[in-house]
Amino acid sequence: MPVFENLFEVSWEVANKVGGIYTVIATKTGLMKQIAKNYYLIGPYIQNKSNLDAKIMQPPQSLQPILKKFQDETGVKVYYGKWHAPGNPQVLLLDFYSFMKDHKDFIKAKLWEWHKVDSLFSSFDFEEPVTWAWTVGMLIQSFSNFYKDKNFASKTVVHFHEWLSGAGLLYLKQYLPSIKTVFTTHATMLGRTLAGNGRDLFKELKTNHLNPDQEAINYKVQDKHGVEKACALTTNVLTTVSEITAFEVEKLLSRKPDLVLPNGIAIEKFPTLEEIALKHVTARERIREFLTYYFFPYYTFKLEHNLLMFISGRYEFFNKGIDLTIHALAKLNNYLKTLKTQRTITVFFFIPMPVRGIKFEVLENKNYYTIISNYVQEHSKQFYKNVITALVAQKKLTPETIFGDEFLQEITKDVYTFKRQGNPPISTHDIINEDQDLIIKTLISLGLDNKPDDHVKVVVFPVYLTGTDGLLDLKYYEAISGFHLGIFPSYYEPWGYTPLECLAMGVPSVTTDTSGFGQYALKIAKSKKKLQKNGLYIIQRNNKQFEDSVNQLFEVLKHYSLLDHPTRVRLRVSAKIFSNQFQWRYLIKHYKKAYILALNKNS
Repeated sequence: MPVFENLFEVSWEVANKVGGIYTVIATKTGLMKQIAKNYYLIGPYIQNKSNLDAKIMQPPQSLQPILKKFQDETGVKVYYGKWHAPGNPQVLLLDFYSFMKDHKDFIKAKLWEWHKVDSLFSSFDFEEPVTWAWTVGMLIQSFSNFYKDKNFASKTVVHFHEWLSGAGLLYLKQYLPSIKTVFTTHATMLGRTLAGNGRDLFKELKTNHLNPDQEAINYKVQDKHGVEKACALTTNVLTTVSEITAFEVEKLLSRKPDLVLPNGIAIEKFPTLEEIALKHVTARERIREFLTYYFFPYYTFKLEHNLLMFISGRYEFFNKGIDLTIHALAKLNNYLKTLKTQRTITVFFFIPMPVRGIKFEVLENKNYYTIISNYVQEHSKQFYKNVITALVAQKKLTPETIFGDEFLQEITKDVYTFKRQGNPPISTHDIINEDQDLIIKTLISLGLDNKPDDHVKVVVFPVYLTGTDGLLDLKYYEAISGFHLGIFPSYYEPWGYTPLECLAMGVPSVTTDTSGFGQYALKIAKSKKKLQKNGLYIIQRNNKQFEDSVNQLFEVLKHYSLLDHPTRVRLRVSAKIFSNQFQWRYLIKHYKKAYILALNKNS
């Protein structure tokens, strides 16, 4: 049964996929519709994008007078639609760009007047979401005006996500203070900035040596920090997504969050236990085909003894633990060289970067491989007949009797053309300023440059996995199902969906004690040992020196690299089962609690 009458959930990422908040909101919408009688999601209208993410349609008659009056008064058009998300929830998408031209300076002036938000020199990346959020506040005020005889405010909660929607909250607190609000900061603007610049954030927070407002000025994020802090201090209910971020919020935004809203997953979008094995084999074979034309022109290794690992996410070298990963892989490479083992590891870095296109060398390799593959397929029926004939005639099976002299001569020429000198490239694509790229430079400096004797091979894959990249041609979830381990040793990670998504795909993964997910998983499992049995490895980064964390990750990678196949299969099954505990149907109760708390607030 619905908890109350009206719920508006506001985010820049409603029907607009730009980051992890999109996943948080989109995967729980089916359950959110059960919380309130009237549930609306509000986002921006982005031409050529919103129409793909939502079905735009005529609004219901009950909304038409509100939206028409709002447009007549403001000039802001509201597109009504149904989001392509669980439950197909209602979305209201605001086309605010014409409004922004004439009103952005007025909005910035008001934010300074009300909360001393310093945005005098702000650029488009601040003005765009702030103007949109302001129009959201105006729209909700229009709802309230329309239903003024029905005590709208006392039956309504508006949930704002992140500073990008914050101006809407501040607008309502100024012009409609009776309406109840919830504000969720998924990660503080200042915290992410400090950590990304190599600061020991958690140590500094514990010692209380930070002056947040001054640091925001130092790093030129005072505008975004100012909106975020104002929202935290004025909202009825302040929330965040993890205990570690709650501590950060308290120190940087001067208010302790009222509640933690942990992130869940829509388990139904992931494969079942029965499907996992098939998906793993299918994707693994596609990846192995890629490895064949990527590495084998230069030298070969046994693919059946090769394990596939990956790291993915935004290019945040320190925050995402990319630096830690490379150092641990270098130690693993040196260790495996000391063993008499055929085990090799191929690690993919799915980190989007500015690129010019696929390297010509890689395209040539793929083309030659395709020629060889097609030529073999064209003659495969004849090979089959030759084998049957030889067996029936009790002839000895030789290359000549199976393939024939003409085929062997032609294929020998193609294979010769396929071969190359030197080492395989580190990156699949021509990265802009590649010689200055931090990932490439660090890999080379630590000896991870794909030499023949390297047991750890690396592939920097700097484009999004859309299924049409021209190489793997697998979508993200399809691709990761083919891997054996996901590596996500983040230093700064308010939640961290990637290791959880791996578990749901039956892929063991690595996370840290400075990630919200890692902390929450440890709380559920109660011990690191139990987590490891469920395919989740926790690296300590809080109050640890960099080298200590490198050694911990190295030990995990070493341990996993030497596991036998039956043990890895058991871990895949355990990982999938463990992920079920993070379903939204178990975690949505925290949202209900936040909304009830907001409705019961006196101010």
